[in-house]
Amino acid sequence: MKIISTNIGERKEIDWKGKKVTTGIFKFPVSKPIFLDAEEVKGDEISDRKHHGGILQAVYGYSLKHYDYFKKLYPNVDFTYGIFGENLTIDDLDETKIHQGDTFTVGEAILEATVQRNPCYKLGIRFNNMKIVKQFWNITFCGVYFKVLQTGFVKAGDEFIKIKSCSENPTIADLYVAKRVEKGV
Repeated sequence: MKIISTNIGERKEIDWKGKKVTTGIFKFPVSKPIFLDAEEVKGDEISDRKHHGGILQAVYGYSLKHYDYFKKLYPNVDFTYGIFGENLTIDDLDETKIHQGDTFTVGEAILEATVQRNPCYKLGIRFNNMKIVKQFWNITFCGVYFKVLQTGFVKAGDEFIKIKSCSENPTIADLYVAKRVEKGV
C-alpha cells in the first residue's frame, strides 16, 4: 500500500436544511508532508469530535481503487483526492484484508488500524446527493481509521509496511458489516 495523496480540510460552514453546519469533510490534496499527531492530523479541521478524531480515529485512509466504483455512479462529480473526507488516499487499501490491530510503519509514523468509517449526511453534502450515504453503507468500501502509535510526517509516495498482523481480530469490513446490521441499514 502506498500513499497517493495527503489531504487536509479547512473549517467550512454550510447551510443544510436551513441550519448552519460546520464541517471539515471538504479535504483537498496538499503538496507538503502532513504531520500525524496522536489525536488528529495537524492543520486538518475536525468539526465533529464525537465521530472523528481522537485516539482511535486520528487518521482516515481511503482506497483509490474504491473511487472507480463511485465514479460510475456519479460521472459528473469532480473526484479530487480527499472527496471522501480521507486524510490519506492510498492506492490499494482493502478493508477485507486489514484486521483491527494490524500495525504499519509509513513515513515517520507508526499506525494501527482501529475501526471503520461510518458514513453520515456530510458525505451526502460533499457529493451534493444524499443517495451516496445509503450506497456507501451497501458496500464495504468504508475506509480505515488509524490510531497513531508514533507521531510523524507522511507524504505522497510513502509506503505502508506491515509490522504487526492481528489475523485473529475481525477485519475492518467485518466491523463495518456488524455496524450496518446494528443500525438496521
